[in-house]
Amino acid sequence: MKIVCIADTHGRHKKLKKMLRGQMPEGDVIICAGDVTPSGEIEMMMSFINWLDKQPYQFKILIAGNHDKCFENIDACLVRDELVKRNIIYLEDKGVTIGGIKFYGSPWQPEFCNWSFNLPRGEDLLEKWKYIPSNTDVLITHGPPHGILDVSIYDKINVGCEDLRDEIFNRIKPKVHVFGHIHFEYGIEEREGIKFVNASVLNEDYIIQNKPIVVEIEHEGDLVLQI
Repeated sequence: MKIVCIADTHGRHKKLKKMLRGQMPEGDVIICAGDVTPSGEIEMMMSFINWLDKQPYQFKILIAGNHDKCFENIDACLVRDELVKRNIIYLEDKGVTIGGIKFYGSPWQPEFCNWSFNLPRGEDLLEKWKYIPSNTDVLITHGPPHGILDVSIYDKINVGCEDLRDEIFNRIKPKVHVFGHIHFEYGIEEREGIKFVNASVLNEDYIIQNKPIVVEIEHEGDLVLQI
């Protein structure tokens, strides 16, 4: 199974295809790990949904990010209904199985500037990570784990979640972990057999700069969706 990973388009999704000269990477599944709008604008979210619907992938998975306020305010039902109509899989502390591969998505990250899906470090965030099943193959969060592709360009410190890191290495042990949030740390890194993917397509100046990252994972049988 080929999985195409993107994150942090922030309303610039149409420029991504232009940067790629109209040729998105081949794949079976596309994952967007949040922050598809600048500040949760419903018009921008609908534009992204329309764009994603047209992409050449059999399965499309989306989670929210800290900028995607429309998933928390009065527009949430409208957005979710539109995703259902377009057969786009929205994961908010839930999972889905495709071709025997178990995906799980969660939008939370350590508290930062009172944005959406923020929780204090410690027990509140750990409670969310405890929901993640131990048999998860592909974990999708908006924020990174501590110490992995999570250095802030501004103060040069690791800003990822310590409890997420511990749950990943000690219990979940996924094959792949996809995230974004920290534009500066775009890239892929492997530790203890786990592929960590920071799929941010924008740089720190919010300019489209990075290509989607494609990872491959073995699957069993046909690519059939199971909720």
